[in-house]
This record gives sequence, C-alpha cells and structure tokens, in this order.
Amino acid sequence: MEGGFETKLPTKEFASVELGINNITTMEETGLGKYGCSHYRRRCKIRAPCCNEIFDCRHCHNEVKNSMECNPLERHDIPRHEVEKVICSLCDTEQDVQQYCINCGVCMGKYFCAKCKFFDDDVSKNQYHCNGCGICRTGGEENFFHCNKCGCCYSKQLMSDAHRCVERAMHHNCPVCFEFLFDTMKDITVLPCGHTMHLDCLKEMEQHYRYSCPVCSKSICDMSKLWRKIDEEIASTRMPAAYQNKMVWILCNDCGATSHVQFHILAHKCLHCESYNTRQTRGGPTVSCSSGMAEMVR
Repeated sequence: MEGGFETKLPTKEFASVELGINNITTMEETGLGKYGCSHYRRRCKIRAPCCNEIFDCRHCHNEVKNSMECNPLERHDIPRHEVEKVICSLCDTEQDVQQYCINCGVCMGKYFCAKCKFFDDDVSKNQYHCNGCGICRTGGEENFFHCNKCGCCYSKQLMSDAHRCVERAMHHNCPVCFEFLFDTMKDITVLPCGHTMHLDCLKEMEQHYRYSCPVCSKSICDMSKLWRKIDEEIASTRMPAAYQNKMVWILCNDCGATSHVQFHILAHKCLHCESYNTRQTRGGPTVSCSSGMAEMVR
C-alpha cells in the first residue's frame, strides 16, 4: 500500500473472526419471520409487569385485558416502559430485556429499543425512537420532525407547509372510532385545522359526504366548487313571499365570523369568507348547511 502499511491476521485468527461473523449472521436469521403475532414479527414474548402474564406483545395484552369478556374493574393497558422480562420464542428462556437470548443466542428482534422494551423483525418499517414522544415510531427519522407544542412527530412536508399547532394534538382518541391516536398502529392524517384522526376514518367520512372536522366543524378541504353549486341552487330556488324579507344571524364554522343574512331553506352564506359551512344562531327555523350538503354533492 502507498503511504501506509498492511496488517495481516494469521490464518487461524482470520478463520476464527470469520466464523464469529458467520455465527452472528446465523443468530440474526434463525427463526426470522416464523414467530410473533398479528401486530409484530419477533422472536420473543413479554411478561406483563401489571398482571404477570405472558403475551406476544403489548397490543395482544391490551386487546385481551380490555375485551368485553374482561371484568370492567380489571381492564387495563400494559405500562410498556416497565416491562422487565422477555421469553425467547425458540428456547423458552425467560430473561431480562435484551436483544440477544442469553441461552441460545438468537436475535429476538432485528430492531430493538432498550428504552421502549420493543422488538420487531420487520425493519422495512424504518423504526426509530423519538425522545420527544418517548416511544418508537416508523417511517424513518429523517422524514419526520417532533413538534413540541403538538407533542408528536409529523412528516417534514408539514414543516414546510407551516402546520397549524394544536396542543397535544394526538394525545386523545380518534373523533370517529375513539381509538387512542398517540400510539396507534394505523395511519394518521392531520386536518387543515390542526386536529388529527385516522386516515381510514377520514376516507369513510368522505364516502358519507362529510367534509367538516368532527372536532371543530371547519372544512377539511377546498369546498369552493360546492359553494358555487349551492349558489346556483339558491338562485334557482325562490322562497315563498312570507320569507322574502326574513333575516337571520349565522355563525361561520370556517372563519368564526357572524353575519346577518337573508333566510333561505337550503343554506346561508358567510359574508366574510363566502363559505356555506355555517350554522344559524338566531332568527327563525334553524338551518345548517351540513344537513343538506350530502344531497348536493351526490
């Protein structure tokens, strides 16, 4: 070599190192993909510190201990960070939480987090531990940022779009299915208003022609085309003479402004942002745009 020197291992030592590397590789691959549950592929089980029972993972524990068959007074979630013992799925050896079995040497999870006591053999999820959230997340650390006000990780695409912060945005239940969002395994979407919900729940809402946030009632997408269609519907629908000069007060769900507008049976338009996502507050029969919106978008 130019400008340096080479160090050559004796043949026996080289063979020993190579054998050690091969053994590590073997332990990494032994039983890979053959063990685990519907939630995770892993080669160990956990002993729940709360009830001292053995489960494949924390989700398996929570599903059993919060089922309808369980006594309501005994229902509980596992304190994930308090797990101290795991059981190797290959040799059934119970041991302290660690990545490699102390008995057979098998790797119990190709991804391992000592902080979360978490194992997973499917590393294609690009798991990483977020210190801000205090748990492991998927998708690759390079693709997400932690918002301290919202108290959770968001895609960096939202950072460039200056997302609207909502304090502890994911520390609550999905407003549709009521599953806790912070550590859900399902995909989550952030609405323009800053509120969060499951992506599948949002799609189901859209299938039922619901286009407003279940939490604050703001529009979840650009509704300008529908507003123009409602303009045409109102223009072609004359009100009876008794209602020609009737005025009502409305509150806009989108901009929060109040307006004094002419009453119409179909909907009322905000005078500030021209949205029809409004509700009547005073002045006669109550009319809400959302009640007739579904029929108009069919």
